[in-house]
Amino acid sequence: MVMILGNFAPVVAQEFPDTQPYPGVPEFPAPQPYPQPPQFPQAQPAPIPIPEPIPQPILQEPEFPSSTESVPQPVPIPQRPRQEIRGVWMTNNDLNVLRDRSKLSEAMSQLRRLHFNTVYPVIYNSGYVMYPSAVAQGRNIQPFIYKGTEGQDIIADVINQSHRQGLLAIPWFEFGFMAPETSELALNHPNWLTQKRDGTKTSISAAGEVAWLNPFHPEVQKFISDLVLEVVTKYDADGIQFDDHMSLPQDFGFDRYTLALYTQETGRPAPTNPQDQTWISWRADKITAFMVQLNKAVKARKPNAIFSVSPNYYDFAYKFQLQDWLNWVRLGIVDELVMQVYRDDLQAFSAKLTRPEILETQQSIPTGIGIMAGLRTRRVPIQQVQSQVRAAQQRGLGVAFFYYESLWDTGPEAPSDRQTGFQAIFPSPALRARAEL
Repeated sequence: MVMILGNFAPVVAQEFPDTQPYPGVPEFPAPQPYPQPPQFPQAQPAPIPIPEPIPQPILQEPEFPSSTESVPQPVPIPQRPRQEIRGVWMTNNDLNVLRDRSKLSEAMSQLRRLHFNTVYPVIYNSGYVMYPSAVAQGRNIQPFIYKGTEGQDIIADVINQSHRQGLLAIPWFEFGFMAPETSELALNHPNWLTQKRDGTKTSISAAGEVAWLNPFHPEVQKFISDLVLEVVTKYDADGIQFDDHMSLPQDFGFDRYTLALYTQETGRPAPTNPQDQTWISWRADKITAFMVQLNKAVKARKPNAIFSVSPNYYDFAYKFQLQDWLNWVRLGIVDELVMQVYRDDLQAFSAKLTRPEILETQQSIPTGIGIMAGLRTRRVPIQQVQSQVRAAQQRGLGVAFFYYESLWDTGPEAPSDRQTGFQAIFPSPALRARAEL
């Protein structure tokens, strides 16, 4: 899910089946005491910094890896009731709403009237954060601060106004390990970037030409963790969401640091083929170990914070993005899953809803499907939206729409007709109770 100041569409998956965007119940049990957040390793000075290896999960082949005792186990938390997700992402294309208090108030009232229950406001996009951040300023990556039209903190305002309308607010950490090569983040921290085998440091996406932070480097892990914990601590948010960019394209990881780390841990050189199964699983395991650490750190700050993930469908996510999210679910570090399925054809859309990983996941946590409501350059009829929602609901799945403005402002029908269409989609409320955070 990638939208940059209204100029780009969601990132398109490498196979091009999915475009990638840039996800009254019982009271929750009282929070249990948790350990302090783990300390993330620091890079060593010379000649090539190599951290102490992190215990890794051992993946089982062929398709769905299983966890083993070698994986660091997260602290157990009380089981959440299964709740229907009715969400919408609020992107940089929605800045005119997010920055204006009166427009935002109207938007939240409208979402409540149409029986939505969750909003995912963007907090990290294009290498920059959407709020005043001591972490970003301390790392010399952001010379400006996003503010509302009245000078207000945008994220604080959207969370407060969401809660007034009984909506959950789960900030969306959109760009993950991805950063534009022209951002201060990439320019001021070149040693944080990884590369392809031929030395190329960027890839082409719907966000333009982007670089990738090295998810195996301890300084990168510390930076990402500090940003996430800053949001969790600073705001009265109901959780945090990571999407398909909390990953790494399979062609990357051939930087000197990662190659040396692989050799240290395995005793052999890294494979030269980026599709080598051993090389894929080693890198995917490293990302999994980081996500386990990040989950522990978030839960130590807010035990009932929703750790939400919005990935691509599993086979693509694992093979091409090194994102082993099914293992994350099995390890118990995911509280909510919204799988992106952006397809026009109903049969192709529906086929993804019965995949084994979805059937397994929805047995334990709230599970939804990301639906494309439209783009400025791609108008989606409300009839298509309705048919896809029905297909998801018939299988006991929730839904989240990409993105707010496209719900009614960019469709082929009049906005009033689209709002009537959404009233038919959700004829009655399905509230999600806030946990004691």
